[in-house]
Amino acid sequence: MNSAVAPLPTPGRAWHGQATLTFERRGERTVPQAQTQAPLKVQRPFYPEGPSLCQSVLLHTAGGMVGGDRLSYDLHLKANAHALVTTAAAAKIYRDHPQPAQVNGTVRVEPGAWLEWLPQEAIVFEGAQYHQNWRVDLAAQAHWLGWDVLRLGRTARGERFCQGEVRSRFEVWHDGQLIWLDPQRLVGSKTLWQSPHGLNGCPVIGTLVWVGAVPTDEVITAVRAIWEQQPNPQGEAGVTALQRGLLCRYRGASTSAARRWFIQVWQLLRPHYSDTAATIPRVWQR
Repeated sequence: MNSAVAPLPTPGRAWHGQATLTFERRGERTVPQAQTQAPLKVQRPFYPEGPSLCQSVLLHTAGGMVGGDRLSYDLHLKANAHALVTTAAAAKIYRDHPQPAQVNGTVRVEPGAWLEWLPQEAIVFEGAQYHQNWRVDLAAQAHWLGWDVLRLGRTARGERFCQGEVRSRFEVWHDGQLIWLDPQRLVGSKTLWQSPHGLNGCPVIGTLVWVGAVPTDEVITAVRAIWEQQPNPQGEAGVTALQRGLLCRYRGASTSAARRWFIQVWQLLRPHYSDTAATIPRVWQR
């Protein structure tokens, strides 16, 4: 995936970006409609798996987030629409201000539709303040698969996340019932970094969630086996069955290891809500 170095954002200016994406099924084709406000943009849609599945790529033109920046996402899939939404590059959250950089997202998926929210990782610089809040509302017979990968500190430069704060809250509702609620708060400190109940010296944490159906024992076993069969597993992983879905966790030192496992899990789960095999977005291959 593309994690090239981006230019620093404009000092002293707080961005309030917005992206509203609506996907509608018209015959055999899923058609997107987008409204954006800088610094967010949406690239033209792709259909590598056929007309029923639209792949959309979000672009953050400011090059990263600083304190006071706010990004808002509103993703709406109408009945029987299918979409994969990803980002063009890794997100960067810079240390420059005591106010947090904030991301807020809402997702609505109507009956017969499904959404895959697969952004590239976020790199939270040491000392940065980063808050994100997501709510996902799924109708009956709707599915959502999403992941979130964070790198805490620029470890290649020797940074450890001993200053700063990350707050994250995801809640997913299915057919009017709360299926998964995940509030997290990580306050940078040596204790958090070193504790086996915290980061345990691991700068990368990742979460993958699929909600929409009751997972079988065979699916859970297969997902665990994917991790166990990694050639050189770097880190720790866990798999938990939800009431109507599946939860995967990663803690380790490698965003590549987290992404590799998550991609394989995504490819395994895709046939459980679609009749097409998952195709890697070409933006990840640059």
